[in-house]
Amino acid sequence: MDHASVAASGMTAHPAAMRGTRPLRVLHCPWNVAGHSAQLAAAERKLGADSRCVVIQETAIGFPADEVLARANPTILEREAARWRLLWRAMFWADVVHFSFGQSCLVPNAFPDLGRINWLNPASIAWRFYARAVWLKDLPLLLAMGKKLAVTWQGDDARQHDRSLALFDISIAQSLGDRYYAPGSDAWKRRAIAAFARYVPIHYALNPDLMHVLPSKARFLPYASFDPASVEPVLPSADSDRRLIFAHAPSHRGAKGTEHVLAAADALKAEGLAFELRLIEGMARGEAIAAYSACDVVIDQLLAGWYGGLGLEAMTLGKPVIAHLREADLFALDPDMRAALPVTNATPTTIANVMRTMIAMPRGELRALGLACRAFSEAWHDPRAIAAQTLVDYQTSTLECTE
Repeated sequence: MDHASVAASGMTAHPAAMRGTRPLRVLHCPWNVAGHSAQLAAAERKLGADSRCVVIQETAIGFPADEVLARANPTILEREAARWRLLWRAMFWADVVHFSFGQSCLVPNAFPDLGRINWLNPASIAWRFYARAVWLKDLPLLLAMGKKLAVTWQGDDARQHDRSLALFDISIAQSLGDRYYAPGSDAWKRRAIAAFARYVPIHYALNPDLMHVLPSKARFLPYASFDPASVEPVLPSADSDRRLIFAHAPSHRGAKGTEHVLAAADALKAEGLAFELRLIEGMARGEAIAAYSACDVVIDQLLAGWYGGLGLEAMTLGKPVIAHLREADLFALDPDMRAALPVTNATPTTIANVMRTMIAMPRGELRALGLACRAFSEAWHDPRAIAAQTLVDYQTSTLECTE
């Protein structure tokens, strides 16, 4: 994508946002993981599309969708009724259906393995057979109805335990093993990827490591989940007499490598270095953004091989970001994006040295790094630039079937 020629000027509709005399109707569903789908839908609307993010139920606090079909903590019947209403919306309202988190409307259970049925419980038997019977069956239906289909893979929807162990020296699988990945999930993920490959022409990956397991037509797409225009940067403190403040905000301590961050902090404090590490957990999103703003450097994830939504939010705020960037995955990036990456690379074994370097860094250099991070987020994570590309893809894509 050419981020230098961002979107259309002003509020003029993007040519690809029109279908005849009316706006293109784009349905983003069934989830809004980390806010990506809702933010992308909003950006597509700014370019003239009638784009909406509709979810079965709200699952991510602080990431509101345009519409939620079931109340919080619904019963199974309420949730499944919402699921079928969503499919009706896809069939009879949408021109484009853009699925998120590697799921379609009809995924009552991501891994509907019949081997895990409680055969003494009729309700369990009926539920499992229902989930297995409808699983991803809307894909061929929607394709036959002439809908344009797209899917965004966002991380653990495609990431596999066995493939991670085989491909990477550092990974969530290496660190947590089957304590993180559900037994049998690898096979179901591969089945889902194959089904989407057969019926869906447009595949996006928000994490470059997923390109190792997705079909060849998949393309890396930067996060659109946080609009740089929505906040002003707050650069690291210029006061060299004030202790440097690191922030780390794990959504899952094991998956984010938090134990390595804590161990590094303990080792550096034992050396007598003066700094502060703030763990930001259990906060509403607005409170967490304010907490990041009050820090100087943000430590993101150390195992996945890429920065996450936290890293994007921190860069947008003008904070230097530390994360593990896996070199073997960077082939998926636009060469210009790869050349501009300002994230400071660290592994579980080097995080202490990286933090030590940051503590000793002159504040002017630290602020310059923060400015580079802000500029990177503006250049590569502008939702309107990303939406301009997705709108073109919706209109120009053709299906190449993968058996």
